[in-house]
Amino acid sequence: MPRPANGPKGMSTDKPRDHKKVILRLWKYLYQHKWLLLIALILTLSSNGLALIGPTLAGWAIDAIGTEAGQVDFAQVFSYCGLMLIFYIVSSILSYILAVLMIHLSQKVAFRMRQDVFDKLSILPVKYFDAHQTGDIVSRISYDIDTVNASLSTDLLQIATSVITVVGSFIMMLRISPQLIIVFLFTIPASIFFTKYKTKQVRPLFGKRSRALGEMNGFVEEIISGQKTTKSYHQEETMISRFDEKNEEAVTAYFKADYHGSMTGPVVNFINNLSLALVSMFGALLFLFGRLSLGDLSSFVLYSRKFSGPINEVANIIADLQSAAAAAERVFRLIDEAPEPEDAPDAEELVDPQGHVVIEHLRFGYDPETPIIHDLSLEAKPGSLVAIVGPTGAGKTTIINLLMRFYDPQAGSITIDGHDSRKLTRKSLRKAYSMVLQDTWLFHGTIAENIAYGRPDATAEEIVEAAKVAHVHHFIERLPQGYNTVLNEDGVNISQGQKQLLTIARAMLMNSHMLILDEATSNVDTRTEIQIQAAMRELMKNKTCFVIAHRLSTIQHADTILVVQHGDIVEKGNHEELLAKGGVYAGLYKSQFN
Repeated sequence: MPRPANGPKGMSTDKPRDHKKVILRLWKYLYQHKWLLLIALILTLSSNGLALIGPTLAGWAIDAIGTEAGQVDFAQVFSYCGLMLIFYIVSSILSYILAVLMIHLSQKVAFRMRQDVFDKLSILPVKYFDAHQTGDIVSRISYDIDTVNASLSTDLLQIATSVITVVGSFIMMLRISPQLIIVFLFTIPASIFFTKYKTKQVRPLFGKRSRALGEMNGFVEEIISGQKTTKSYHQEETMISRFDEKNEEAVTAYFKADYHGSMTGPVVNFINNLSLALVSMFGALLFLFGRLSLGDLSSFVLYSRKFSGPINEVANIIADLQSAAAAAERVFRLIDEAPEPEDAPDAEELVDPQGHVVIEHLRFGYDPETPIIHDLSLEAKPGSLVAIVGPTGAGKTTIINLLMRFYDPQAGSITIDGHDSRKLTRKSLRKAYSMVLQDTWLFHGTIAENIAYGRPDATAEEIVEAAKVAHVHHFIERLPQGYNTVLNEDGVNISQGQKQLLTIARAMLMNSHMLILDEATSNVDTRTEIQIQAAMRELMKNKTCFVIAHRLSTIQHADTILVVQHGDIVEKGNHEELLAKGGVYAGLYKSQFN
């Protein structure tokens, strides 16, 4: 299928979105599981609340020991230590339950996001897939959503824990010694300003990292699918060098993002250690002047560690959050892509079509400024076989795209039995056609399932009959499991010609009113091709058939042959008439047979 002329495939021209909107959209996914979130919040508060009591109990235990020998109150010391042990054990159990719950919640969100992405892919127009690499799309539905999932299961929990710990520790420190809080008036703003500065610097780097990975995946997907061609032309070294370039770009993007992202943690950790040193120094002075007990000083130091520790942890996971935000942004961009336009409000169902197709003054270009088809008109009468021939790039496949309404023309009209195709529902229009392309597509399933893809309710007898007409029945019967033989992905365990015959059998089983063959017999031998054409003529009685072919031997019996050149019909007639004219068709025919 031709690529729209709107820029290189796989290149995105979208501008970066507001990360606040991305976070709000992620919140909407989380809010769908609000009861799990509520339970998670209760567990977080309980677990961290119990952990916050520990330093206070430690301080009381130190005060119970005293500063002089022989004044230890062992009963109180053991009591406080026992309570600390109980609180920490319960806190750990609650933390474990919370971690399992968050993993479960994040998996639900990832499941929903993948479902939304796949649902959107099913309604996107064909032009989207023409303009984006398959590998990049797969990267969004796998790597990007996995990145978001990992962030939700770990980073979100860590941030929630950090907020509770910071607030709780601050309140406890304020209760113990308001004077020592002054130290944090200098160190905390320094941490915040530095983290904010690095966040702004790192954010675009992670977006670039995700794009680089998507482009590399797209390149790898293309190379893997074309391995036979690569080996046939001995271009292994060329492909390796090109992959090295893509790989280098991805590695460089990863390094820059991770390098700048990882700088935040050590710097903030240094600031926190500085605050701890200042707290210890000024706390010792307060103890010497009798303004603070040794137990309270010990509790304050422990709370200061709890207070500064989460700030350091948050700084360390800023990079992960930026990566998750960039990944979520790519996913949401796909979800926000405009779907295939809805049918017109007054659209009608195409009921019992006779196959009378008329194209009048059609004008179309994948880029409206660069038309491929200029002023095309043709008529296909019911039950006729219309062949479309012409040099590569003449617009033959584009005509098929327009017939199927994968694209709509900029001017002109296509009517079926007198109905404008734009006033018909796409579903009824496309069900009126069976389509066989040069690029075969088979899925992981049995041969019977692949043949019955368009008609899941087809009986076994109907499937066998379609296979016989397509001259593939004997081949299937020779397989160990016959029609129950399971094909690998894309049918790689059978030959290309056999794949083509199976797709032809699939089209025959559809029993549609019109048939489109786009180089459909290019992968079968000449004898089988003639047999298929004869069977197709029998099958397509009183139905309209469009055939695109480069091998003119397959369309000599066509009712009408249209010679397309530069988007226009330059010759029209049957085989004998066009040969007699001695024009473009005659030249093509002689070039193949003389």
